[in-house]
Amino acid sequence: MESIEPGDRVQWLDEDLEGVVLSVTPEGIRVRTPDGFEMTAAPEAVVRIPQGASLPVPPSAASEKPQEKPNRKGLRTGSKKARYAPALEVDLHIEKIHPAPQRLDTYEILDIQMETARRQLEFALSKRIQKVVFIHGVGQGVLKAELRTLFRRYDHLKVREADYRSYGLGATEIYIPQEAFN
Repeated sequence: MESIEPGDRVQWLDEDLEGVVLSVTPEGIRVRTPDGFEMTAAPEAVVRIPQGASLPVPPSAASEKPQEKPNRKGLRTGSKKARYAPALEVDLHIEKIHPAPQRLDTYEILDIQMETARRQLEFALSKRIQKVVFIHGVGQGVLKAELRTLFRRYDHLKVREADYRSYGLGATEIYIPQEAFN
């Protein structure tokens, strides 16, 4: 198996997604999709696209392992931390999403942050991504309240505070159950 390095193009085996590798860590492979979203993937969930390939490798051709009977005990092989890692992190700090935030007033900042959050949520729904963490920071709680209002407009979303050890008090995690995709 070829090793995957930053700068390589990869494609998910079980999803219609591809992107460029940003970093490779023990927790997983950080990938930026053509839409500009950053995602973390398990090393066994992606395949490297050869340098000169103009078309993405189809998922069926990428996994040439013979099909085995699933072993019930072998299903939970990764670490607990890797199993519960979010599939998509959305940092809503204005410095991360706008090139010149100092020129904006507070209403424009909130509007840009909410539009980014809505767009990322729609992306997660369209790509069947089940866990999304919105990093909003602590501040006065205006953005957090607006995010909660946005999430209430969608049926089936489960909203909770994100893991305190990873994000502190400044993040909200949503879980999108399978029935929301139908």
